[in-house]
Amino acid sequence: MLNKETASSVIDYALMKGADFCELFIDKQNFESFTIKSSKVDDVSSGINFGIGIRLFFGTKVLYGYTNSTDKESLTSIVSTLCAKDARDRIHEFAEFNFIKPQDRHPVISGLSQSISLDEKIPFLFKIDSHARSLSDKITQVTAGASMYMQDIEIFNSEGLHTTDQRNWIRLRTSVIANDGNVQDVGAYSPGAMMGWNFISSMDPKRIAEKMVTEAVTKLGAKPCPAGNMPVVIDNGFGGVIFHEACGHLLETTSVAKKASVFHDKMGEMIASSCVSAVDDGTLENYWGSINIDDEGMQTQKTQLIKDGKLTSFMVDKMGSIKTGYERTGSGRRESYKYAPTSRMRNTYIEAGKDKFEDMIASVDKGLYCKQMGGGSVSPGTGEFNFAAQECYLIENGKITIPVKGATLIGSGPEVLKQISMVGDNLDFAAGVCGSVSGGVYTTVGQPAIKVDSILVGGGK
Repeated sequence: MLNKETASSVIDYALMKGADFCELFIDKQNFESFTIKSSKVDDVSSGINFGIGIRLFFGTKVLYGYTNSTDKESLTSIVSTLCAKDARDRIHEFAEFNFIKPQDRHPVISGLSQSISLDEKIPFLFKIDSHARSLSDKITQVTAGASMYMQDIEIFNSEGLHTTDQRNWIRLRTSVIANDGNVQDVGAYSPGAMMGWNFISSMDPKRIAEKMVTEAVTKLGAKPCPAGNMPVVIDNGFGGVIFHEACGHLLETTSVAKKASVFHDKMGEMIASSCVSAVDDGTLENYWGSINIDDEGMQTQKTQLIKDGKLTSFMVDKMGSIKTGYERTGSGRRESYKYAPTSRMRNTYIEAGKDKFEDMIASVDKGLYCKQMGGGSVSPGTGEFNFAAQECYLIENGKITIPVKGATLIGSGPEVLKQISMVGDNLDFAAGVCGSVSGGVYTTVGQPAIKVDSILVGGGK
């Protein structure tokens, strides 16, 4: 996308200004999005975003700028501006580019470039709408949409790296509203993958509708949740959002290098129950958070973060490696050319254990079963969190009984890791978008069902 001679001229100019490192990130993103609502097409949009990010290192100082121009004069002008306060005599010589074609771990068919028409896609959404409305007369609204993305990137840097990659993502976004007099509630389902339209077309629209309607109608009849400390079983899939938010971010060198994480000096120590192992894995084939290379051009990998309760690795980007001394893990990510990369998660999850879900429930005399987690808030550094449970039930005498609503899980990630006593064998995943200093990136959260022996539950009564 960028002329090789232009790239070499701009990078050499940055080195002449005394930079220790210069990187050009060329980014072209195509997108298409369409939505139906109230049984009608509500929105259709598409477009292209293009730009070039320029990152410079002066020691551990990072300077960043971007432009939409491929013109050499525009690019060198940005370098000149960035170097205004730090320019010095040349220290490093320009290294000739060595092109590396990354391994395509995530082959995609029927991606955005295949130009499948909306006439083939939108009828699938209407099937979800009609199935949902036929399942219950309490369903008053159905919204269904899909978004497809294709990102082409090209990276040059002053160490001679030249590489390219193409990424395709797709996500289905569906929800229903159930109404029963003065009470209404929501059911939702939003899977995503690093795939093309075949990801959605292979799904059963009736099962998607059943999943959402069951959630929404069940919650209509839920009683207020009791409050207090109690054992909690958090189900698989999106339950992993608590580990992602309250522990995962504490393992990124973005916070570790600043000693802002409670884990910054815990390498090799037990930070979790011995039944807990966790990884961040960019290699899972066609998963939503997967990549071939990170946004610094390094091949992705599977990074073991916690093994049998012991901290074994952080997630490390290039600057994080310089500051902490830990080896890079292919974790440098960014939303687009408008952001400098930082250490970020990919597919992050607690690994499967050996416990059966039924045994977890049977082990609780009085507690809470959280089938579906919702959003929440987390204090950076400490991992103190507050998460709402979207769908949950009481556990009484070892059995799941009545649905309850208004439950909020309150605690800290590091403390909850030590309170996990059972880890299930039913690992599952869910797609999400993680927001942090380098923008919103696609990440997968995951876990099997886990039992936390004691956690504070904020309830509805």
